[in-house]
Amino acid sequence: MLQCIFLLSDSGEVILEKQLTGHRVDRSICNWFWDQPHSFKQQPVIASPTHYLFQVFRDGITFLACTQVEMPPLMAIEFLCRVADVINDYLGGLNEDSIKDNFVIVYELLDEMIDNGFPLTTEPNILQEMIAPPNIVSKVLSVVTGNSSNVSDTLPGSTASCVPWRTADPKYANNEVYVDLVEQMDATINRDGTLVKCEINGEVQVNSHITGLPDLTLSFTNPSILDDVRFHPCVRFRPWESNQILSFVPPDGQFKLMNYRVRKLKSTPIYVKPQLTSDGGTCRLNVMVGMRNDPGKTVDSVNVQFQLPPCILSADLTSTHGTVNILSNKTCTWSIGRIPKDKAPSMSGTLVLETGMERLHVFPTFQVDFRIMGVALSGLKIDKLDLKTVPYRFYKGFRALTRAGEFEVRS
Repeated sequence: MLQCIFLLSDSGEVILEKQLTGHRVDRSICNWFWDQPHSFKQQPVIASPTHYLFQVFRDGITFLACTQVEMPPLMAIEFLCRVADVINDYLGGLNEDSIKDNFVIVYELLDEMIDNGFPLTTEPNILQEMIAPPNIVSKVLSVVTGNSSNVSDTLPGSTASCVPWRTADPKYANNEVYVDLVEQMDATINRDGTLVKCEINGEVQVNSHITGLPDLTLSFTNPSILDDVRFHPCVRFRPWESNQILSFVPPDGQFKLMNYRVRKLKSTPIYVKPQLTSDGGTCRLNVMVGMRNDPGKTVDSVNVQFQLPPCILSADLTSTHGTVNILSNKTCTWSIGRIPKDKAPSMSGTLVLETGMERLHVFPTFQVDFRIMGVALSGLKIDKLDLKTVPYRFYKGFRALTRAGEFEVRS
């Protein structure tokens, strides 16, 4: 049973506090948490002198939950992840300003998502029927009428359904299901070009609009490559455990069916080769970007960003493809766009060092962002999607997208 939830900014300020039970948790627990070493704060479960703390960090916001009784840590962490996802969907992003501008909605969401310290309603589709997402119309009406509440006066349709995450007996003229494989590649490449780390974190996203109460099964051609799978509550675990088949009654609308990880990948779809030579107070920089292997689709967009060392006084950089911008904080961005197939783009130029420095001693790290439509770089492939218990035909579509996560190249 959770007793309190705090939302902390990146400076440790308490943005929002929600007491969940009759026992009030003092804010001093947040000060104790923030004063701990950084490596200690990164742990998902922390034992303080007075409470057990569960924390999830998302986009600069720390979700901190407290309890004095023992409870399943995975349930607490999973609930905080769901709270972060729901607030992110409602506000269109997680940041301190958006949370402060929508205090009422965030409090209303927490009221519906947890009851007396126990998770209650966590399905986004049902919450949207109960609490209207923020928009200009709702804000104008709240000012005119003086009613700042966004909670609906009627219960959502799921309250009359035998499946708690699905609206009771929805009806559609066109029955359709879309499945998206959305993957994010994390990679670290050393100065000598050695691939230190390369893994993919992926999601199976489903958008379902089907009449009645459908029973779906989704299978993959190579499910053995998946690690650390996490499912939506609608997934039946036994069929997956025995045959690696996803059997589920889907929520109505868009939802995240499954998260997964694929490790030990041996290559990346693009390469970034930086070269730096310095002597006599100047440094020569050359960066080449290209496609390492043909992923089956073109790389739609590539951007390279790096921070110039403090000892650099000025920089003159040009590129054969795309645009180069140097910001006032010495952040350099190279927007390449789509990589041409005939010639690899390159960026080159001269960096002027501080007076008295002959050579560059601190080398920049290049952060790479790319996007590839139509292919899942993990190699995961959907075999088939079947619909049971419903007599009519339906349309189904499949898509894939891979983008860069924490992709860095050291020079």
